[in-house]
Amino acid sequence: MNFGSSNPLSSLPEVVKNLLIINVLMLLATYVALQARIDITDWLGLHHWRSELFMPHQLITYMFLHGGITHLFFNMFALWMFGRVLEQVFGPKRFLIYYMVTGIGAGVIQLITTELRLQSLLGDLTPQDFELIMREGLEILQAGKNYVDPTAREINALINRSTVGASGAVFGILLAFGMLFPNVQLMLLIPPIPIKAKYFVIIYGALELYLGISNNPADNVAHFAHLGGMLFGYFMIKWWKYNRTNTH
Repeated sequence: MNFGSSNPLSSLPEVVKNLLIINVLMLLATYVALQARIDITDWLGLHHWRSELFMPHQLITYMFLHGGITHLFFNMFALWMFGRVLEQVFGPKRFLIYYMVTGIGAGVIQLITTELRLQSLLGDLTPQDFELIMREGLEILQAGKNYVDPTAREINALINRSTVGASGAVFGILLAFGMLFPNVQLMLLIPPIPIKAKYFVIIYGALELYLGISNNPADNVAHFAHLGGMLFGYFMIKWWKYNRTNTH
Protein backbone atom coordinates (compact mmCIF):
# COMPACT_ATOMS: atom_id res chain seq x y z
CA MET A 1 0.00 0.00 0.00
CA ASN A 2 1.28 3.45 -0.90
CA PHE A 3 1.31 5.78 2.11
CA GLY A 4 2.73 8.73 0.21
CA SER A 5 1.70 10.94 -2.69
CA SER A 6 3.31 13.73 -4.67
CA ASN A 7 0.19 15.81 -4.10
CA PRO A 8 -1.79 14.25 -1.23
CA LEU A 9 -4.31 17.09 -1.01
CA SER A 10 -5.51 16.43 -4.55
CA SER A 11 -6.21 12.76 -3.80
CA LEU A 12 -7.89 13.00 -0.40
CA PRO A 13 -10.70 10.48 0.09
CA GLU A 14 -14.14 12.03 0.35
CA VAL A 15 -14.91 11.62 4.05
CA VAL A 16 -11.52 12.83 5.27
CA LYS A 17 -11.67 15.80 2.90
CA ASN A 18 -15.11 16.84 4.11
CA LEU A 19 -14.18 16.38 7.77
CA LEU A 20 -11.18 18.66 7.26
CA ILE A 21 -13.35 21.30 5.58
CA ILE A 22 -16.07 21.17 8.24
CA ASN A 23 -13.58 21.49 11.10
CA VAL A 24 -11.81 24.46 9.50
CA LEU A 25 -15.13 26.17 8.77
CA MET A 26 -16.31 25.62 12.34
CA LEU A 27 -13.18 27.26 13.74
CA LEU A 28 -13.72 30.24 11.45
CA ALA A 29 -17.38 30.38 12.54
CA THR A 30 -16.24 30.35 16.18
CA TYR A 31 -14.00 33.36 15.60
CA VAL A 32 -16.67 35.25 13.65
CA ALA A 33 -19.28 34.59 16.32
CA LEU A 34 -16.92 35.80 19.05
CA GLN A 35 -16.66 39.13 17.24
CA ALA A 36 -20.40 39.43 17.78
CA ARG A 37 -19.91 38.36 21.43
CA ILE A 38 -21.51 34.99 20.79
CA ASP A 39 -19.74 31.91 22.10
CA ILE A 40 -21.02 28.98 20.06
CA THR A 41 -19.32 26.52 22.43
CA ASP A 42 -22.20 27.32 24.82
CA TRP A 43 -24.48 25.41 22.41
CA LEU A 44 -22.12 23.07 20.59
CA GLY A 45 -19.32 22.30 23.08
CA LEU A 46 -19.79 19.29 25.36
CA HIS A 47 -20.91 20.28 28.85
CA HIS A 48 -21.37 18.00 31.82
CA TRP A 49 -24.96 16.88 32.34
CA ARG A 50 -25.15 18.84 35.60
CA SER A 51 -24.61 22.08 33.68
CA GLU A 52 -27.62 24.07 32.56
CA LEU A 53 -25.92 24.34 29.16
CA PHE A 54 -25.81 20.57 28.55
CA MET A 55 -27.77 19.27 25.56
CA PRO A 56 -27.56 15.73 24.13
CA HIS A 57 -26.57 16.88 20.64
CA GLN A 58 -23.30 18.19 22.09
CA LEU A 59 -21.98 14.62 22.11
CA ILE A 60 -21.79 15.00 18.33
CA THR A 61 -21.17 18.70 17.77
CA TYR A 62 -18.30 19.06 20.27
CA MET A 63 -15.93 17.11 18.02
CA PHE A 64 -16.21 19.71 15.26
CA LEU A 65 -15.10 22.62 17.47
CA HIS A 66 -11.54 23.45 18.51
CA GLY A 67 -9.88 25.73 21.01
CA GLY A 68 -7.63 27.45 18.50
CA ILE A 69 -5.50 27.05 15.39
CA THR A 70 -2.86 24.88 17.08
CA HIS A 71 -5.48 22.52 18.52
CA LEU A 72 -7.14 22.28 15.10
CA PHE A 73 -3.86 21.81 13.22
CA PHE A 74 -2.60 18.82 15.20
CA ASN A 75 -5.96 17.03 15.10
CA MET A 76 -6.43 17.66 11.38
CA PHE A 77 -2.84 16.69 10.61
CA ALA A 78 -3.39 13.32 12.30
CA LEU A 79 -6.75 12.94 10.51
CA TRP A 80 -5.07 13.64 7.16
CA MET A 81 -2.04 11.45 7.85
CA PHE A 82 -3.80 8.34 9.18
CA GLY A 83 -7.46 8.85 8.26
CA ARG A 84 -6.91 8.81 4.51
CA VAL A 85 -5.28 5.38 4.80
CA LEU A 86 -8.07 4.02 7.00
CA GLU A 87 -10.79 5.35 4.70
CA GLN A 88 -9.21 3.42 1.84
CA VAL A 89 -9.20 0.27 3.98
CA PHE A 90 -12.62 0.64 5.63
CA GLY A 91 -14.45 2.36 2.80
CA PRO A 92 -16.16 5.76 3.20
CA LYS A 93 -19.31 4.59 5.02
CA ARG A 94 -17.56 2.38 7.56
CA PHE A 95 -14.82 4.97 8.14
CA LEU A 96 -17.39 7.68 8.87
CA ILE A 97 -19.25 5.38 11.25
CA TYR A 98 -15.95 4.57 12.99
CA TYR A 99 -15.01 8.25 13.27
CA MET A 100 -18.38 9.28 14.69
CA VAL A 101 -18.71 6.37 17.14
CA THR A 102 -15.20 6.88 18.54
CA GLY A 103 -15.83 10.62 18.86
CA ILE A 104 -19.17 10.10 20.62
CA GLY A 105 -17.68 7.34 22.76
CA ALA A 106 -14.88 9.68 23.80
CA GLY A 107 -17.50 12.23 24.89
CA VAL A 108 -19.37 9.62 26.92
CA ILE A 109 -16.17 8.56 28.71
CA GLN A 110 -15.38 12.22 29.36
CA LEU A 111 -18.78 12.74 31.01
CA ILE A 112 -18.42 9.61 33.14
CA THR A 113 -14.90 10.39 34.35
CA THR A 114 -15.90 13.98 35.07
CA GLU A 115 -18.75 12.73 37.23
CA LEU A 116 -16.42 10.37 39.09
CA ARG A 117 -14.04 13.25 39.76
CA LEU A 118 -16.93 15.40 40.95
CA GLN A 119 -18.07 12.70 43.36
CA SER A 120 -14.56 12.61 44.86
CA LEU A 121 -14.65 16.39 45.40
CA LEU A 122 -18.21 16.92 46.64
CA GLY A 123 -17.39 15.55 50.09
CA ASP A 124 -15.16 18.58 50.64
CA LEU A 125 -18.04 21.02 50.11
CA THR A 126 -21.17 21.69 52.11
CA PRO A 127 -24.47 21.20 50.26
CA GLN A 128 -25.03 24.96 50.53
CA ASP A 129 -21.71 25.70 48.80
CA PHE A 130 -22.52 23.25 46.03
CA GLU A 131 -25.95 24.82 45.51
CA LEU A 132 -24.22 28.20 45.27
CA ILE A 133 -21.90 26.88 42.54
CA MET A 134 -24.83 25.45 40.63
CA ARG A 135 -26.68 28.74 40.90
CA GLU A 136 -23.94 31.23 40.04
CA GLY A 137 -20.89 29.26 38.85
CA LEU A 138 -21.69 29.46 35.13
CA GLU A 139 -22.15 33.22 35.25
CA ILE A 140 -18.83 33.60 37.08
CA LEU A 141 -16.99 31.56 34.44
CA GLN A 142 -18.63 33.51 31.61
CA ALA A 143 -17.27 36.67 33.22
CA GLY A 144 -13.78 35.20 32.96
CA LYS A 145 -13.48 34.50 36.69
CA ASN A 146 -13.69 31.54 39.07
CA TYR A 147 -13.69 30.80 42.78
CA VAL A 148 -10.61 31.30 44.94
CA ASP A 149 -11.16 28.09 46.88
CA PRO A 150 -9.41 25.32 44.87
CA THR A 151 -12.15 22.72 45.41
CA ALA A 152 -14.95 25.08 44.43
CA ARG A 153 -12.88 26.29 41.48
CA GLU A 154 -12.33 22.77 40.14
CA ILE A 155 -15.95 21.72 40.66
CA ASN A 156 -17.18 24.80 38.83
CA ALA A 157 -14.80 24.15 35.93
CA LEU A 158 -15.77 20.48 35.71
CA ILE A 159 -19.46 21.29 35.54
CA ASN A 160 -19.57 24.46 33.48
CA ARG A 161 -16.56 24.41 31.16
CA SER A 162 -17.00 22.73 27.81
CA THR A 163 -14.95 20.05 26.07
CA VAL A 164 -14.22 20.60 22.38
CA GLY A 165 -12.12 18.94 19.72
CA ALA A 166 -11.81 15.93 17.45
CA SER A 167 -9.09 14.40 19.62
CA GLY A 168 -11.23 11.47 20.79
CA ALA A 169 -12.01 10.43 17.21
CA VAL A 170 -8.39 11.08 16.20
CA PHE A 171 -7.14 8.79 18.97
CA GLY A 172 -9.58 6.19 17.69
CA ILE A 173 -7.96 6.58 14.27
CA LEU A 174 -4.48 6.21 15.77
CA LEU A 175 -5.59 3.04 17.54
CA ALA A 176 -7.05 1.59 14.32
CA PHE A 177 -3.90 2.39 12.38
CA GLY A 178 -1.76 0.73 15.03
CA MET A 179 -3.96 -2.38 14.98
CA LEU A 180 -4.16 -2.67 11.19
CA PHE A 181 -0.59 -1.64 10.37
CA PRO A 182 1.34 -2.53 13.54
CA ASN A 183 4.78 -2.73 11.93
CA VAL A 184 4.65 0.40 9.79
CA GLN A 185 7.49 2.72 10.77
CA LEU A 186 6.46 6.20 11.89
CA MET A 187 8.89 9.08 12.27
CA LEU A 188 8.43 11.06 15.48
CA LEU A 189 8.98 14.81 15.49
CA ILE A 190 10.29 15.02 19.06
CA PRO A 191 12.59 13.13 19.31
CA PRO A 192 13.15 12.53 15.56
CA ILE A 193 13.37 8.74 15.72
CA PRO A 194 11.50 5.96 13.89
CA ILE A 195 9.02 3.82 15.83
CA LYS A 196 6.63 1.06 14.84
CA ALA A 197 2.97 2.07 14.85
CA LYS A 198 2.01 -0.51 17.47
CA TYR A 199 4.57 0.81 19.96
CA PHE A 200 3.61 4.39 19.22
CA VAL A 201 -0.04 3.65 20.06
CA ILE A 202 0.86 1.72 23.24
CA ILE A 203 3.18 4.47 24.50
CA TYR A 204 0.71 7.23 23.63
CA GLY A 205 -2.14 5.37 25.34
CA ALA A 206 -0.06 4.73 28.46
CA LEU A 207 0.94 8.39 28.58
CA GLU A 208 -2.68 9.50 28.32
CA LEU A 209 -3.66 7.11 31.11
CA TYR A 210 -0.87 8.44 33.33
CA LEU A 211 -1.79 12.07 32.66
CA GLY A 212 -5.47 11.34 33.23
CA ILE A 213 -4.83 9.65 36.56
CA SER A 214 -2.42 12.43 37.58
CA ASN A 215 -5.43 14.77 37.32
CA ASN A 216 -3.74 18.15 37.03
CA PRO A 217 -6.61 20.70 36.85
CA ALA A 218 -4.33 23.20 35.10
CA ASP A 219 -3.68 20.66 32.32
CA ASN A 220 -7.01 21.47 30.61
CA VAL A 221 -6.74 18.38 28.38
CA ALA A 222 -9.42 15.67 28.27
CA HIS A 223 -7.06 12.70 28.59
CA PHE A 224 -9.81 10.21 29.42
CA ALA A 225 -11.74 11.32 26.35
CA HIS A 226 -8.69 10.40 24.28
CA LEU A 227 -8.60 7.00 25.95
CA GLY A 228 -12.34 6.68 25.37
CA GLY A 229 -11.84 7.13 21.64
CA MET A 230 -9.21 4.39 21.67
CA LEU A 231 -11.40 2.10 23.78
CA PHE A 232 -14.45 2.42 21.53
CA GLY A 233 -12.23 2.03 18.47
CA TYR A 234 -10.72 -1.17 19.83
CA PHE A 235 -14.10 -2.77 20.47
CA MET A 236 -15.46 -1.65 17.08
CA ILE A 237 -12.55 -3.23 15.21
CA LYS A 238 -12.84 -6.42 17.26
CA TRP A 239 -16.60 -6.51 16.63
CA TRP A 240 -16.18 -6.07 12.88
CA LYS A 241 -13.51 -8.76 12.81
CA TYR A 242 -15.73 -11.12 14.79
CA ASN A 243 -18.69 -10.55 12.46
CA ARG A 244 -16.53 -11.04 9.37
CA THR A 245 -15.10 -14.28 10.75
CA ASN A 246 -18.51 -15.67 11.68
CA THR A 247 -20.22 -14.83 8.40
CA HIS A 248 -17.77 -16.82 6.31
